Amino acid sequence: MSKLTHINDNGDAQMVDVTDKATTTRIAMAKSVVLMQASTLALITSGQHKKGDVFAVARIAGIQAAKKCADLIPLCHPLMLTKVSVELTANIEKSSVEIIATTKLDGKTGVEMEALTAASVAALTVYDMCKAVDRGMIISQIQVLEKSGGKSGDWTV
Repeated sequence: MSKLTHINDNGDAQMVDVTDKATTTRIAMAKSVVLMQASTLALITSGQHKKGDVFAVARIAGIQAAKKCADLIPLCHPLMLTKVSVELTANIEKSSVEIIATTKLDGKTGVEMEALTAASVAALTVYDMCKAVDRGMIISQIQVLEKSGGKSGDWTV
């Protein structure tokens, strides 16, 4: 039986009952990477992109996505997040944008899915804003980097 779903007597999936779990501070960090042409990255970092500040829009999209995670992913608990941050960094050497999303709450279930959703949607937003100049972008390395809190304790890549 997975931690995220439970199969009831009828064989139907349902949300895990977290009623009896302890409330703890839970933090998760996830990342994604968008590989692109050097000229595309130059447009973003120079502020010359026609659609505006790519990093600012992607940051807000990622934060918004974390808050809507339960609406997007079946069986995810709706959570009262106390922190969501999305940081985007240009990596000139690798011609990429690296995205780190951090989520936090005091609750009974983890926030890994919210961090992954934030990192993913921020990457999708970078792609959407830049696709007119670079259709060959690649979104990759979507993964949880670390998590803390809860019965299973801390975990780091």
